[in-house]
Amino acid sequence: MAERDGLSALCAAVAAYAVETVEELVAAGADPDRVLLRAVEGGSPAVVSALLDERSAPLPEAERDRLLVAARWWYERGAEGELRRLTGAEGPADSRWVRDGTDGRVEEVTLGGRTVRAGHGAVLTQLEWGYRILAPVGELMARAVRYEDEEHVDRSAARWVLLSRRSAETWREVVAYHRHPSPAHRAFVADYLALDALMPGVTPHHRWYEKRRAELLPGWADTERDGGVLARVLRVVTEEELPEAREFGLRYAGHPDPRVRSRVPWMFDLPLDPETARAVCDLGRDPDAGVRAEAAGVLGGEELGEPDRAVLLALLRDADPRVRHRAVRATARGADRSPEVVEALTELLDAEEQDIRLSAAYGLALRDDPRTPEAYARVGPLGPEFEHDTRLDGLWHWRLRNEPNG
Repeated sequence: MAERDGLSALCAAVAAYAVETVEELVAAGADPDRVLLRAVEGGSPAVVSALLDERSAPLPEAERDRLLVAARWWYERGAEGELRRLTGAEGPADSRWVRDGTDGRVEEVTLGGRTVRAGHGAVLTQLEWGYRILAPVGELMARAVRYEDEEHVDRSAARWVLLSRRSAETWREVVAYHRHPSPAHRAFVADYLALDALMPGVTPHHRWYEKRRAELLPGWADTERDGGVLARVLRVVTEEELPEAREFGLRYAGHPDPRVRSRVPWMFDLPLDPETARAVCDLGRDPDAGVRAEAAGVLGGEELGEPDRAVLLALLRDADPRVRHRAVRATARGADRSPEVVEALTELLDAEEQDIRLSAAYGLALRDDPRTPEAYARVGPLGPEFEHDTRLDGLWHWRLRNEPNG
């Protein structure tokens, strides 16, 4: 292995948190064992996974214990605290948030000439699970909520392990935290339940979890007072297609927290009935742009009459580009073929945002509007991010239907 500044290429890649390079070097034959402790102390769960996943033989027990002790030591003392002890540096640390692999975010701390990432909780959780150590649920919960950032690697690692421990005992212990006084704990449980519903396999055990969720969620939604947590609970109620969804949607359409109101448009069966259509239209006039965007996402797919269509037209012309984006995306594929909607789509061909122009052109193509070729020309050259966008097929299908001999 070629050396660089006294370190092997693998050591350099670990120090630089270059996950893909680590994977390539180990796959090419570099020995991961020599840098495992360095990686654990470095606090990047993505790097540790890249090293451990390529090992074919288990580590000796003494080496496993050494890694576990190091991970726990750094986790309990904190990245900055341990760097201060090791380097003796004073003054403020240089900290920034970075992506760690593809699964989460972590704080990267530099002090006294050394840099580490504060993902030691996730590293410890990974090591325990890999060595078949079942950490107490309470300890995993504490790691999950230690940091406020909901994308923190410690949180995602704890959630993944708890979901992987498919037992009624673990499930009950986790879900019991939905009564915890801290909203952070309750939010974690709601997220856990949302992912629990996606776990693969239709088995008797799967049915057991499904039944328990259906028993738990309505009562929780009735009593939850934190808006952020309630929005999460309502999301799970919706995704589980519980019969209470419609009732909760109508009840919480006027909730003071916009996060809750944003969930409401998706809680109703489609097509909307008169009562639910009225509720979603009211949310389409909401002062919060995020709420209006969610309402637009539902109304755009509906076949509306007056005065409901007027709400959709206002959303297509909303001052907030996020709202226009959601409205035109939904409306392009929607059922409303009225002249008023076609005119609003045509107006959006002048939008500054290319994505909005593309949706507008696609909507005209689906409506067999004769201005479709001109509309696509006005979209302009598209970058590689649109390479697999199905909206690009709109013009081709329009030509097949309207220019069969062209």
